Amino acid sequence: MSELPTPIRTRLPTIHATPQPLKLIAVPNRQPPASSAKPSSPTRADFRERYDEIEARRATLVARLTSLGETSQRHPGYRRAMTLLNATFRRSKLAQRLAVLQAAAWLIDVLEKITAIS
Repeated sequence: MSELPTPIRTRLPTIHATPQPLKLIAVPNRQPPASSAKPSSPTRADFRERYDEIEARRATLVARLTSLGETSQRHPGYRRAMTLLNATFRRSKLAQRLAVLQAAAWLIDVLEKITAIS
């Protein structure tokens, strides 16, 4: 069998016992570091305020849905919109409830257009 070649060691920079002081170089056109006083972003509403706002949106959508005529109440989309506004809405977390309301609003828009045509 042939012998494996011995590994070649690379030369790594060595640290001398007497380090040289660092020389700082001025960089032209450099922006100074941002100050620690950031402009405050608008405060996010707390949980209760967001919850109440989403509940108010849900109530307006339910009112829109129930105000549709008899013909739209027989449509399968009507039941689906009610399911979105009730069961699906209640099962969802607060962050997802807004998307559920948007889906229900879209479906209510479709139902309104369908009933306006017929």
